[in-house]
Amino acid sequence: MRYYPVNLDVLNTDCLVVGGGGVGERKVKALLECGAKVTVISLDATEHLKVLASEGHLVLKLRGYRSSDLDARFLVIGATNDEDLNQQISQDASKRGTLCNIADRPQVCTFVLPAIVRQGDLVIAISTSNRSPAVAKWIRQALEKEFGPEYAILLNVMGAIRQRFQVEKKSPEAHKGLFEQLLAKGLLEMIREDRTRDVDSLFKEVLGQGYTWKELMTIDQVS
Repeated sequence: MRYYPVNLDVLNTDCLVVGGGGVGERKVKALLECGAKVTVISLDATEHLKVLASEGHLVLKLRGYRSSDLDARFLVIGATNDEDLNQQISQDASKRGTLCNIADRPQVCTFVLPAIVRQGDLVIAISTSNRSPAVAKWIRQALEKEFGPEYAILLNVMGAIRQRFQVEKKSPEAHKGLFEQLLAKGLLEMIREDRTRDVDSLFKEVLGQGYTWKELMTIDQVS
C-alpha cells in the first residue's frame, strides 16, 4: 500500500487552487464544504466561481500563477491543463513543504483525492491508489445506493447520546456496549422507516429514562 489513509482537517486553513475551470470549481467546492479559506488563481474562471468570489466565499485572482502565491499556504491543488505549470506548482510546493495535489497527475502529488460517499458526517473514501478512477467511481455509485440519508441521522443521534454521556461524566468505555446494543437491536432500521416511537422504546430499554428521540435531536441541533 503506497498511500497512507488520512482524513485531513482543513477548517480555517489557507488553501490555494490554481485553475478556474470545471475541475478547479469541483476542487474549490469540496474545500469550501470543509471550511477551508480558499484562494483561486486563474486567467479565467467559471461563472460559479466568480459568483462565489463576489459573495465573499473565496478570493479570486484573475492572473497567472506566481511561486509566491504558495507562501503560507496549507495546501495547493493544481487544476490546469498546462504540464509545465503543473510541474512548477509541484516543485514550488515541495520546496515549501506544502501539501500538493495536481489533478490527474499522481506522480507529482504528495496526496491524492479519493472518490467520496457522503451522508452528513459519514464520509466513505474509496481509493484505488490511482490504478483505476473508473473502478473507484463504480464502487462509489454502488455504495451510494447502500448508504442512504438514514446514516446521517443515525450519526446525529449517536453523537447526541455520546454528548449527553460526556456531560454526565460517564466513562466512554463503560458505555461502549450500550451503543453496540442500539445498533444490534435495529436502531438504523427504525430510523430508516421513521419509527420514532419504536426508537423511544429502544432508548428506554437500553439507556433508561430521559432519552427520547425529540430531545436528542434537539441536542444535536444546538451543538
